[in-house]
Amino acid sequence: MTMYATSREALARTRSVANDALGSASAGEATASAAQTGAELFAVVETLDGQRTLRTALADASVSASRRSALVEELFAGQVSGITAQILKSAVSESWSKASDLLNSLVELGREALLRAAADQDQLDTVEDELFRLGRIVAANPSLEQALSDLGKPVQAKRELLGRLLYGKVTAVTEALAIQAISRLRTTAPADALDALAGQAAQVRDRAVAHVRSAAPLSDSQLEKLTATLTRTYGKPVTVHVEVDTELLSGLVVRIGDEVIDGSGAGRLAALRKTLK
Repeated sequence: MTMYATSREALARTRSVANDALGSASAGEATASAAQTGAELFAVVETLDGQRTLRTALADASVSASRRSALVEELFAGQVSGITAQILKSAVSESWSKASDLLNSLVELGREALLRAAADQDQLDTVEDELFRLGRIVAANPSLEQALSDLGKPVQAKRELLGRLLYGKVTAVTEALAIQAISRLRTTAPADALDALAGQAAQVRDRAVAHVRSAAPLSDSQLEKLTATLTRTYGKPVTVHVEVDTELLSGLVVRIGDEVIDGSGAGRLAALRKTLK
C-alpha cells in the first residue's frame, strides 16, 4: 500500500490506538475482540465504499476532527463494538492525503486484527499456508480467476462464489481475509492479492516468504535444507512455499520480495540463448 507521508503517519498513529485498544482486552476475550474488530472494520469499509459523499466527508480536512469523530458516532453507534468505534474515531480525526487512504488503512487495520486473532489461536501458520495455496489454486484456474477479477460482475456474486469454494475447508480468518480482498479488487490479480495476504501473515510472524517453483516435488530433506540455507542467507526465518512447474525442466526458481534466484534448467537455457545471439 503506497501512501504519502501524511497518510503513513496517520496510519501509524491509528495503528497505535488499535493495538492499545485490542491489547486492553482481557485474556479470555482477546481473540474474540480481535476477530470482531477485524470483521467490523471490513463491514464499515464496505459501507463507505458504496457512499462516496460519506467517505469524502470523513476524510475532509476542512471539517474539524471533533466533527468528523461525532459523525462516526452518529453513524455507527450501537452497530460496532467499543474498540472498533475507538479505532474509527481515531482514524477520521487524522489528516489523510486522500480519502482512499483512509479506507485502505481501515482495511489494513482490519486485516491486522484478524491476523492477531489467528495468532492468539496459534493458527497464523495455517492461515498463511491456506492463503498461499488458495492463490495457487486461483492462478492455475483461468476461469475462476476471470470470474473473481471481472469488474462487471456484482461483488456479492464474487463473495458467494469464493464462499462456496472455501466453506468448511479453511479457517474462519482465512475465509474472511480472502473474501474481503476479492471484494475490493481493482487492478490487482486475485492470485496476487491472496499472495500479498500470505506475505502479510508471514510478516506478523517476523518471517520472510520464499516463493519457490520447482521442476519436481521436493522431498522433506530437500525442503529442510533449502529453508535452512535461505534462513542463513537472509538472517531471519523464511517460510518456503513450493509449487511444481515442469516447464522449468530441472532445478528451481526462488523469489523473495523483488529478488529472484533462477537455478532452473529453463533459465540456464535462456541465458545460453542470449550469449549465442
